[in-house]
Amino acid sequence: MNQADLQRANAETRAAWNTNALLWDERMGEGNDFVEVLSWPASERLLNVQPGERVLDIACGNGLTSRRLAALGAEVVACDFSEEMLAHARRRSGDHGDRIRYTVVDATDEAALLALGPAASFDAALAAMALFDMAEIDPLFRALAQLLRPGGRFVFSLMHPCFNNPFTATMGEMTDSEAGVITTYGVKVQGYMTAAMAYGHAFRDQPRPHIYFHRNLEQLLGTGFKNGFVVDGLEERAFPAGQPHSGNPLGWGSHFSEIPPIMVVRMRKSA
Repeated sequence: MNQADLQRANAETRAAWNTNALLWDERMGEGNDFVEVLSWPASERLLNVQPGERVLDIACGNGLTSRRLAALGAEVVACDFSEEMLAHARRRSGDHGDRIRYTVVDATDEAALLALGPAASFDAALAAMALFDMAEIDPLFRALAQLLRPGGRFVFSLMHPCFNNPFTATMGEMTDSEAGVITTYGVKVQGYMTAAMAYGHAFRDQPRPHIYFHRNLEQLLGTGFKNGFVVDGLEERAFPAGQPHSGNPLGWGSHFSEIPPIMVVRMRKSA
């Protein structure tokens, strides 16, 4: 996409999240099974927040990760480009008001990100399930290369680009054998290598579809590499076999215990 296309996609994405903010906050609240079982435990381990550290929470949504960071003792600067999302974040964060500063910032705007603080003023940054909602990620990595102190870490979780992208489909097959009828589950992959955008829904009845921006691993991690980051932690997270099921046999859950729907990465700024 050229710059004009990126700007249009970004504006459409912001409008979608402003429209969907109320439903998202009602359904997500303080976290769902993807947060509690998959993304947050790995993010907490890899981020390893220490009391008093200054942490940037990028694309914070309704602030569920901001509040968890504050509860760990961090001083949190939390930003999102959706004013409606931030309204819910502030409403929910009364108990942490002195440890979280919410501000409207577009994570694709390098200058706005750099205005969040002096150079090397953050110990760590988090982007929880957010990079695939960004029309471009280069400005974010460029800004973090300046905002993080030497050795500072950036942890991000995202839909696994290999197994859970807009061009994959969960599937089940029933076979009749001597042992009986056997049902197996898997994922059909129809696209991966080419960066692309596609419309989708986080919840079935959300008012407006939003755009997913798919990037392969080379594109994702390469953006960090060229800005002076290295990968020194990675977890691929799948639901355990005993995880209670949502009711949809093809929804992510225990039927797919060998296939990770998300991954969590720690990149560290060179010292």
